[in-house]
Amino acid sequence: MSFTKVCTLDDVWEGEMSAYTVNGHEIVLVCADGGAIRAFQGVCPHQDIALAEGKFDGKKLICRAHLWQFDADSGKGINPEDCALASYPVRVEGEDIFVSTEGVEPLFAHT
Repeated sequence: MSFTKVCTLDDVWEGEMSAYTVNGHEIVLVCADGGAIRAFQGVCPHQDIALAEGKFDGKKLICRAHLWQFDADSGKGINPEDCALASYPVRVEGEDIFVSTEGVEPLFAHT
């Protein structure tokens, strides 16, 4: 599995999210409460709305369009529960954040 450097820890602070394009994949990096860095597909599985345009409270990502909510640790749907975000492997080396996009495809849900 190959990883691509995306940014540094200074670019994504705890409780924040940032959008990036990595190897053609739109992703959103989040730094959840407690400092865990996660990478998810950058668009809501409902209607392709950029998640970085929504809100992040350190525990959940909230899409701006219809307020769909996703767990910041797992990407699983909170509201509604029957959807999820694709999750990308993340590796932190020193201050650098790397993401692998191999074999990961965005997920889409009911409308």
